[in-house]
Amino acid sequence: MIPGFDKIVEERIRKAQKKGEFNNLDGAGKPLVLDDDRHIREEFRLAYKILKNADCLPPEIELKKEIRRTEDLLNGMKDTAEKYRTLKKLNYLILKLNSLRTASIEFDMPQQYTVKLVEKIGTKRSTSNKK
Repeated sequence: MIPGFDKIVEERIRKAQKKGEFNNLDGAGKPLVLDDDRHIREEFRLAYKILKNADCLPPEIELKKEIRRTEDLLNGMKDTAEKYRTLKKLNYLILKLNSLRTASIEFDMPQQYTVKLVEKIGTKRSTSNKK
């Protein structure tokens, strides 16, 4: 954009807002319907549109939803054995999600057992030292 042009645009937008020119626009208060598919390669756009219309999600999104549901389930559990099984399932889902990605490892989701393992080892050591 031309330097200074964006300032002119912003100033005109502010003036229009003050005059109330943006009040009562069509669709005000309703969510925007964005069908922007520029990020999808051209040869996949039709397939993505068909899947979207059929309410099908990509596997990565399905896995993320399942991970969130499992985390919510894990937070409400009291039984240790059941919690352990659910934690194993959660780590498996995270591993599966990370294996689908082709991006850098920096974007991988961390598994959930490491912090809990450290806490458990620390608890066992502190109780054995007291004896």
